Amino acid sequence: MTSTAFSSLEPASVWAHFAMLCAIPRPSKGEEHLRDYLRYWARDRGLAAKVDRAGNLLIRKPASAGLEDAPGVALQAHLDMVCQKNAGTDHDFALDPIRPLLRDGWIVAEETTLGADNGIGVALILAALEDESLVHGPLEALLTVDEEAGMGGAHGLAAGELASRLLLNLDTEEWGELYLGCAGGLDVNVERAGQPEPLPPGHTCWRIELGGLRGGHSGIDIHEQRGNAIKLLVRVLRDLEQRLPLRLAELHGGSARNALPRESFAIVALPAASADALKACIGSWQAQLSEELEGVDAGVRLGLAPAATASVLGTADQALWLASLHAAPHGVRRWSRAFPGVVETSNNLGVVALSPAGGRCNFMVRSLVDSGSAALADEIVSLFALSGTTAEKSGQYPGWAPNPGSRLLALCQSVYRREFGGEAKVQVIHAGLECGIIGAKHPRIDIVSFGPSIRGAHAPGERVEVESVGKAWRLLTAILAEVAAGAESR
Repeated sequence: MTSTAFSSLEPASVWAHFAMLCAIPRPSKGEEHLRDYLRYWARDRGLAAKVDRAGNLLIRKPASAGLEDAPGVALQAHLDMVCQKNAGTDHDFALDPIRPLLRDGWIVAEETTLGADNGIGVALILAALEDESLVHGPLEALLTVDEEAGMGGAHGLAAGELASRLLLNLDTEEWGELYLGCAGGLDVNVERAGQPEPLPPGHTCWRIELGGLRGGHSGIDIHEQRGNAIKLLVRVLRDLEQRLPLRLAELHGGSARNALPRESFAIVALPAASADALKACIGSWQAQLSEELEGVDAGVRLGLAPAATASVLGTADQALWLASLHAAPHGVRRWSRAFPGVVETSNNLGVVALSPAGGRCNFMVRSLVDSGSAALADEIVSLFALSGTTAEKSGQYPGWAPNPGSRLLALCQSVYRREFGGEAKVQVIHAGLECGIIGAKHPRIDIVSFGPSIRGAHAPGERVEVESVGKAWRLLTAILAEVAAGAESR
């Protein structure tokens, strides 16, 4: 499985594996075809492979000759990817391959997500398992499922499943940084039944569409104050209902809980005589949003087109939903004092779907401090409780608490210094990694995370820097050799 985008890139083995990952669909909860392919791939190479009860794939490679007593190292990444595409793009993530391009030193997917998050991590691990020239102790590869949709694979991993004392997670996105901690989080799912009302006589229907936003990763990009298509369109609708006799029929926005919403639309109904006023308001809002988002989301578009509907939300339901979504938090709540420049607590209003029969929405809350995410989630639940709307917390996962005294960190810093002539930055990440969950099940394991530079994860146009992939491979292999060399010297 090859692509011309990868034909001249080094390290060739890493890019060959990533080309394979681009060719096999792997949405969250749909990783089985890739997992089965890799299970047989491993067995064809004489490597022990098994699928655990949660659907994770574990592959074990014996140590290099004479290094059987070296500390075991687990290499960890997740198989699934976030599936996002631009409106109008004909792509089925359950069936179609990703179509990568090489542009200016980056591999990019133009109209969809690329899946470098976390396909590059998987490709690095597969290359290490395949390379017989590497010097290493016992290796374990833990390739998890369902990471992007709730970390189901990590949650389902049996305690003590890993024999290794050290773990390298390959799921971070800034080359030159070694990660020692990450945010935990949970979801708040809101749902309410509705009472449809018939379309009022003499009303015409319109579709208001907001798009052109950059979107992005709800953890990594949350601090950039990019536009949230749901929050922005709710602002527009709240203003319109103050000016015009507007009735709401539908509101939809976002498609992934962990992605900043790039697009949203509403179906509204107004008396026919209000058409000109509606058009004028939409034009005014277009100008206002363009001004507000200049330099952040300059491509914001607000469009208006004729539509049709047979029913609308009840007046009470409309008022409740628009007021609640307008008041609901989104964005950075608190910055970390322990790690300057890092977000401590945030929230993403990621998905909304309203119709006359009822509606639902999802909030993804993150924090480096578990009590911080719990407190913000409780605020959201309390907001909707004021109207008797059901809001339930689910999917809580712990943060990964930093261990500044980590011996593996010291080793990684030493190797980075030797290989690249500088200091790696030690950092924590506001995105959620599986390290906290895995660490809780293996309390004695020492964990560090690193990876190449990825931009635009969780949004169309996602790209990965070719040069940094080569550096990540060099660092990975050098760390494995250093762990083995330390065992030999004892």
